[in-house]
Amino acid sequence: MKRYKTPVILGVAQYTQHKNTINPLDPLHLMAKTAHEALNESGSSELVDTLDSIYMINIYSWSYKDAPFELSKLLGFKPKNKIYLPDGGNTPQMLMNRASRNLAQGKANAILVTGAEAYYSFHKNKLGKLNLNWSVREEPKYMEGKMWHGTTPFENKYKLRTPSYSYALFETAIRATNGETIEEHNNFMGKLFQHYSEVASKNSNAWTKEAFSAEEIIEPNFDNRYVCYPYTKRMCSNMFIDQSSSVIITTIDIAESLNINESLWIYPMGGADLQNIFAITQRPNLYDSPALKEASKLALKQAGLTLNEINAFDLYSCFPSIVQIALNEIGISKSDSRPLTLTGGLPFFGGPWSNYSLHAIVKAVEIIRKNPMFKVFIFANGGYNTKVSIGIYGKKPSQEPWGERDDTAIQKSLLSNPLPKPIEKANGIITIEAYTIIYNKEGLPTEGIAIGKLTNGIRTLAKIYSSNKILKELEKEELVGKKFNIFYDSKKQQNIIDLK
Repeated sequence: MKRYKTPVILGVAQYTQHKNTINPLDPLHLMAKTAHEALNESGSSELVDTLDSIYMINIYSWSYKDAPFELSKLLGFKPKNKIYLPDGGNTPQMLMNRASRNLAQGKANAILVTGAEAYYSFHKNKLGKLNLNWSVREEPKYMEGKMWHGTTPFENKYKLRTPSYSYALFETAIRATNGETIEEHNNFMGKLFQHYSEVASKNSNAWTKEAFSAEEIIEPNFDNRYVCYPYTKRMCSNMFIDQSSSVIITTIDIAESLNINESLWIYPMGGADLQNIFAITQRPNLYDSPALKEASKLALKQAGLTLNEINAFDLYSCFPSIVQIALNEIGISKSDSRPLTLTGGLPFFGGPWSNYSLHAIVKAVEIIRKNPMFKVFIFANGGYNTKVSIGIYGKKPSQEPWGERDDTAIQKSLLSNPLPKPIEKANGIITIEAYTIIYNKEGLPTEGIAIGKLTNGIRTLAKIYSSNKILKELEKEELVGKKFNIFYDSKKQQNIIDLK
């Protein structure tokens, strides 16, 4: 790849529309706001004329017939390439990697990567507390691929489509694998997210600017109820926010032709996109991410860096379990003093559905401009620890050119050894591998979900039904590794664990 086709970020912007906004902008106009700011940041009035592509992250809180086209009209250009993707938290970083490859291969001149959500305003309107003057909601006329549902029909019968439940299952599997007591693990989760909370408290764009102690995060109470054991609200991504972010990425030759100050240039130094086995029930382990391990190696190699040369991270943080998986797979020690988040994370900065990591990328650019020696590592997670995208950013170009590496063989290997399909109608004895207990909004436990292996070594899922008191008592003991009788209830059409 010739130097002049090296991808470079020239403009970034982000915006948080806070709770007291009288006439809140819809997602489309939030994107227009940050896109205008990103373009203006370059100092070149001609940069907009070079834009020929829009890469847009899926919008959950509203929908438009053709959001990329509507945005391009607001910005005053006509794109030859429009991408509007299905959902997935890995999407922002994946699009940045795609943009870097396409620019390096001459398939685009300048690309706007953008996304926005206004779910707080939408929800407030739904409750009758706010009147919106937004455009009529329309189904998108096109999308690259179909909406992605990250669990199987069998897993859906046990509510694994609810992200907090699936990630809580991972959490108890991690705890048992690490050999930690319940108290030790709770304390670690609290300290981990205390770090995220403290970063958010100092971030002007964060939705929640209050710093919480570890105890305030892990202890359930009226303001911080259990969602599902062992997660309180402050351990879960907060999607009730209004936020937008935009990035302008082009090539060195265009940056030079527009005389854009080189102090603004930030390079995507490395990146990778891989996936784990789709079905949670067919993954060999519930506590790891082989895709993340391999993607991290690939991105670091492309950047020409070792892990020790990274100055700061932004590790996706929808729930504590994914941060712990990331620490282990990337190779970051629990005692490492480097920042694990740039923004404050999804529970505190805000979790704008699929667009969170674009905010982390914007923040990375801002930090590197102030600290030119800094190298930042972004991990974006999609689905249920399913889709992985890595990006590394700094003031130097990538050591290995964009668009020349083929990861097909690695991806094929990652998907090559799924476990057998789970037993849907189970009778016998189950050994628990992971579990969670679901709570209602009144703070009472209502049922449990467990995943484990039968005596033949094949997995299944099961529900745990009992009184509030007994379910509460189950939280005090480690169930992973324990054996229970299991039977299929034809009326409920579910496997049930017999606690007797």
